[in-house]
Amino acid sequence: MNVCARSQVLSLITALTGCFALGSVQADEVQVAVAANFTAPIQAIARDFEKDTGHTLIAAYGATGQFYTQIKNGAPFEMFLAADESTPKTLEKEGEIVPGSRFTYAVGTLALWSAKEGYVDDHGKVLTENTFNHLAIANPKAAPYGLAATQVLAGMGLTDSVKGKIVEGQNITQAYQFVSTGNAELGFVALSQIYKDGKVSSGSTWIVPAALHDPIRQEAVILKKGKNNPAAKALADYLKSPKATAIIKSYGYQL
Repeated sequence: MNVCARSQVLSLITALTGCFALGSVQADEVQVAVAANFTAPIQAIARDFEKDTGHTLIAAYGATGQFYTQIKNGAPFEMFLAADESTPKTLEKEGEIVPGSRFTYAVGTLALWSAKEGYVDDHGKVLTENTFNHLAIANPKAAPYGLAATQVLAGMGLTDSVKGKIVEGQNITQAYQFVSTGNAELGFVALSQIYKDGKVSSGSTWIVPAALHDPIRQEAVILKKGKNNPAAKALADYLKSPKATAIIKSYGYQL
């Protein structure tokens, strides 16, 4: 084999080696704990993330408080998309995250929703009329949207009058299911569960003014287990990208 041919072969081998190495980087997976309210947006984001980066996002959905307990007990999550800011801050203080990785990825909106058309008015007067039998909320001890719901009821002076009518879901997904199946006439849900492309998809809704509860500032962190995983860093960066933020906004979140 002459020098020229040998050089061409070596170049080809080098190029193929580089392709294989690139492929191995792109094949990384990231295990993500995702607050239940963010289920639909992250599923939409995951499709673009995987297509654009080659990484795979494996998500589990649930209540923020429950995920905190699981993380403290050694769950294999590498990234956490919480429904609040206090839980990620706590994990940061406890040394459970990659330093400097905490950021706000969305600001949530609370909504009072009924699957029935015309049942909930634009100002939430249905709550004060108190003619319903069941009001669904998420567990306020584990789910920030549930906590926000209790703050709204307290601010309206309705805590005692509706106490016996509340049905509590483990997370915001279960609260939504109570209403969507008719087991509760109405309930406090995340706007993202009923909102897409600038409108509420069904039923009737009162979008709760943000002034009636503490801000639902949702923060993300890279957990210690994701420190050396390129896919975790890639996802954190991707959530801040124009493509991802456009999806987040389309579900009724603020940024």
